[in-house]
Amino acid sequence: MIRIIALGKIKEKYLEDGINDYLKRVNKYHKIEIIELKDDVDILKEEKQIIKYLNKDEYNILMDIKSELITSEELAHLTSQKLMEYGNINIIIGGSNGVTDKIKISVDKCLSFGRITMPHGVFRLILLEQIYRSFKINNNESYHK
Repeated sequence: MIRIIALGKIKEKYLEDGINDYLKRVNKYHKIEIIELKDDVDILKEEKQIIKYLNKDEYNILMDIKSELITSEELAHLTSQKLMEYGNINIIIGGSNGVTDKIKISVDKCLSFGRITMPHGVFRLILLEQIYRSFKINNNESYHK
């Protein structure tokens, strides 16, 4: 299973529609779910919510703007490898104030899709698209380019 752990709810219908579309596409390849946590101005409260979903027996990835940049091909390789090794991947999207150091040291890997800041809903849609693209790459199916 791939689990996306995200703070906040999607309010815009067009983003919700896009996210649901990619959820359906990814589910044809692998089970995926989104867990929406309550966003808060206090990152310590957010930390407590996130920590509940981090499991040492699963591979935990934090999406963080300041972390290692990754390409679509590298993400495809990573997801394929870690799903085989661990069975489950948790991908954390922190709140607008970031995450605590405790979260950063609790995950297996910190990744970034770029140095730009974007709304969480837009990022969630892009993340799902990249996960879908990963399955297409790993199955040698057209879509990637």
